[in-house]
Amino acid sequence: MTLSKQDLAKYFDHTLLKPEATQNQIDQLCAEAKEYGFYAVCVNPHYIARCQSLLSGSNVNIATVVGFPLGANTTTTKVFETKNAIENGATEIDMVLNIGDLKNENYDLVLEDIQQVVKAAKDFPVKVILETCLLTDKEIVKACQICEKAKARFVKTSTGFSTGGATVEHIQLMKKTVGDRVLIKASGGIRDLKTTLAMIEAGADRIGASAGVNIINELSQS
Repeated sequence: MTLSKQDLAKYFDHTLLKPEATQNQIDQLCAEAKEYGFYAVCVNPHYIARCQSLLSGSNVNIATVVGFPLGANTTTTKVFETKNAIENGATEIDMVLNIGDLKNENYDLVLEDIQQVVKAAKDFPVKVILETCLLTDKEIVKACQICEKAKARFVKTSTGFSTGGATVEHIQLMKKTVGDRVLIKASGGIRDLKTTLAMIEAGADRIGASAGVNIINELSQS
């Protein structure tokens, strides 16, 4: 696969979700997103308004997280988080599904949880984080099917805060399940160009990573 720096940059949600992230680091994240032409930044809700101010007039979107990182919040809480995030300037919502409910086969509850967030987000894209490292292949397929039924825009592999991140095998399985009907975001442990390109070739439409600058620079040197 051959991509220009500009084309590759458009795959990236330039991400900083560490609890110890400082204001200066968020400022740097936004500056890098504008400089490199990343599709979005992905930050914790506390920093949405600051990112909106810093990114005003640019083409960089602002993604934030809901029910993060465990997914075990109540649906009411997730809906409030979503509405509040959009009021503060978020343009994309990355929500964690209720992993326990999925494993308990409470599929109607999982569906309702996602549907309510999608409804709260209105026309803004919702990416549903499956936390694939905690799921069987059968559970990943079921989760993808529920996300499609709920009209989520993306299925996403990982929070980056659990026992593992994205794998090519899981991206391929997700792609086989949703086809072109739902987009796929690979996130978690993507730190180099080789891994990034492998995820895209497997079917990823978006890459969530904190190493985007290094990956783009690696492309420049190749």
